[in-house]
Amino acid sequence: MSIKPRLFSTFRCLRHENPLGLPRSGAPPQLPRMQRGLPTKRPLPSVRKIIAVSSAKGGVGKSTIAVNLALAFARLGHRTGILDTDIFGPSIPTLLSLNGQEPRLSGNNQLLPIVNYGVKSMSMGYLVGEDKPVVWRGLMVMKALQQLLWEVEWGGLDILVMDLPPGTGDTQLTITQQVVLDGAIVVSTPQDIALRDAVKGVEMMRKVNVPLLGMVQNMSVFTCPKCNHSTHIFGSEGVAHACSKHDVPFLGDIPLHASICDDADRGKPTVVAEPGSGRAQAFMTIAESIAKGVKL
Repeated sequence: MSIKPRLFSTFRCLRHENPLGLPRSGAPPQLPRMQRGLPTKRPLPSVRKIIAVSSAKGGVGKSTIAVNLALAFARLGHRTGILDTDIFGPSIPTLLSLNGQEPRLSGNNQLLPIVNYGVKSMSMGYLVGEDKPVVWRGLMVMKALQQLLWEVEWGGLDILVMDLPPGTGDTQLTITQQVVLDGAIVVSTPQDIALRDAVKGVEMMRKVNVPLLGMVQNMSVFTCPKCNHSTHIFGSEGVAHACSKHDVPFLGDIPLHASICDDADRGKPTVVAEPGSGRAQAFMTIAESIAKGVKL
């Protein structure tokens, strides 16, 4: 049995010269993010303004500054909340003296924030035991983050402070791609080793199109309580120089003082523990600048 050869013709009319719909220039089509399978940014329900507090470096006092700023916003008369997005090392329960508390569920099956000092808060630390480590892979971490982002009933806030974990990884990328942020601040100490990572945090915020409200210099100067001599233990103007070099607003200094650490450890941050002190006023001044920057 003979097999007839298949005939191919180059004269057939091609009805789909451009089946993918690519522009004639060869550039990829500008489809909406959702059609490309990418996340779209959304505001959090019943929250007017959202700011992120980042450091890209652990151990620079970011969470202490975040919680004091939240308390400062509350003192300014704003309905305030703080969201601890650090799944592995949540600090907000300790800073607000809320260890051991468990959130209740609303009638809509949403998590209800826990309140102290007039600030609403939510953290992974409320959902797991105080001494239990979170030993999870990426998928579980992202699932927990989604719950913290979208399954909390804030009940109406003027401003929400998001305390980001150190680094520029999955958590930061998920938040900046999914949530409409009104601005971000980056915290650093003056020393060069911290500034190098802080600058990476600045560049990340620019890359994901989050407005940069400015940088805060923590542990800027130590004043001896006995002789009142001031010493710049970690350097003097490292963050100010970085701000000038990278065109970022400089929001201010927080001094290196034992009381700030003691207040945080006992769960009564400086803004509420020592409201009349110069240290508390430093937080208040920065909070006022941020409120002005986001038009609160």
